[in-house]
Amino acid sequence: MIFKEFIKQYGTDEDCLRKIFVIRYGFKPYCVGCKTRRKFFKKTNRSVYECMKGHQVSPLTGTIFTKSSTPLRYWFYTIWLMSATRGGISAKQIERELGVTYKTAWRMMKQIRILMGKREGSLLKGIVEVDESFWNGAAKNRRYVANYNEKPQKIIMGMVEREGNVIMKKIETTGRPALMEQVEKYIDKKALVMHDQWPAYTNLHKLGYAHYGIDHGKTYVSGKAHTNNIEGLWGRIKPGIKGVYRKVSSKYIESYMDEYCFRYNNRKTPDQMLEILLNQI
Repeated sequence: MIFKEFIKQYGTDEDCLRKIFVIRYGFKPYCVGCKTRRKFFKKTNRSVYECMKGHQVSPLTGTIFTKSSTPLRYWFYTIWLMSATRGGISAKQIERELGVTYKTAWRMMKQIRILMGKREGSLLKGIVEVDESFWNGAAKNRRYVANYNEKPQKIIMGMVEREGNVIMKKIETTGRPALMEQVEKYIDKKALVMHDQWPAYTNLHKLGYAHYGIDHGKTYVSGKAHTNNIEGLWGRIKPGIKGVYRKVSSKYIESYMDEYCFRYNNRKTPDQMLEILLNQI
């Protein structure tokens, strides 16, 4: 969607509120008070809809917009930007474009990432590549080899299907228990798991997984055996984080990963990203 189309559809707060109403209740929703389907009409100067019998519904209740004084068109514009920009957009940029405070811009983006993190899909199938990545931690501080209980600053585990979806989760260590927990939770037992030579993956077969380890000291590709997809994602996301957000705290890094995963998982339908996000409301 280009900006001209966006403004045409969601140029006013009433346009945005009507969209949320239709998403939640449909064009002619069931009225609990009347116990039948009714037409609802928006109340003047209020974010509620009312049927002809006086029963009201509030489309914003229970959503990310609850108790927000920020205009809905600002919310929708931010959602559109976050879904349309490949590398992400900073809260400072939203602050400058909308004329809101940095606190408001940051909170809006935090709530939108919650929508991006919602996942209602099956387990990863086919050939699945797995890898871990360290963020903002100096190499000398990565004492994970000697002791599995050591906690580097930030560790993200990535799992990506060939030509499919990706899931990224924050983990506390790179020890076998932490990695196996994520594999069992998100990867189908029938999948073929590709990984590097990290020894924590060597017992995957005991969990019922077929797997293959690539020794990066010797080669990076052997036929269909490689982890280039997940390595390529790290190469795409890390410059985005560094260039746009500069630094991300350990508390929120997984939500930032959700943002990048959402765009990657919907890369084949970029014109539908905004609609997909709105439907998560």
